[in-house]
Amino acid sequence: MCKGLATLPATCLKSAKDIKHKLSILLQKQDSQEAAQKQNTQKNEATAKRQDKRDVKQPQGQDCRPVKDCKVLQEAGVPTAAEVEKWKESFVHVMNSEIGQAVFTHFLRSEFSQENMDFWVACEDFKNTSTCKLAKKAKLIYQQYVAVDAPNEVNLDAVAREETRQMVETGSLSCFDEAQKKIYLLMEKDSYRRFLKSKLIQDLSQGPNSATRKNLNSDCHSTDIWKGLAGGA
Repeated sequence: MCKGLATLPATCLKSAKDIKHKLSILLQKQDSQEAAQKQNTQKNEATAKRQDKRDVKQPQGQDCRPVKDCKVLQEAGVPTAAEVEKWKESFVHVMNSEIGQAVFTHFLRSEFSQENMDFWVACEDFKNTSTCKLAKKAKLIYQQYVAVDAPNEVNLDAVAREETRQMVETGSLSCFDEAQKKIYLLMEKDSYRRFLKSKLIQDLSQGPNSATRKNLNSDCHSTDIWKGLAGGA
């Protein structure tokens, strides 16, 4: 057999190698397409799963963020252009401003990632909890945001999730510190960057005569308004 191949013209052998090479490229391309399709499917399933969690009824007694955000906007008024410019300088300025948090939360809601801010706020509130209520409140926060398949599960890696679970069992004031830091950094490096480029921020930067401010002053409860403004540029 080998002797027979050796007697074939060089052009035949070259053609055979070319065909083999092309087949290899086609197979690799097919594998890449299948991998990309699988990745998109997994991403869509994950998005649908997160949306389903948001439809779960909130535990009794839990603060309703949309109502609270609207109340903040009504009491504090629409942010000034100067305030908005300050938010653009640093995420810290957004988080240090009550109205900044409210506006940013509306934006997160449009991206289906409001649970990140809710968890961060819950952790801040937890730090002011009386000693006798620490253990119970820690478990409620863990079950609502940290546990696998929690109604408002935040994006933590497996190691951080397990470390938080162990810390919750101690019932200490610092049991959520590391998880809270990770979610803060996630919002700062991810959502905040899109927030700065959103139509919401662009319109709020235009001054008191912008249509955005008139809409917010007239009805901050309007989900259609917020949905339209929170989208990308």
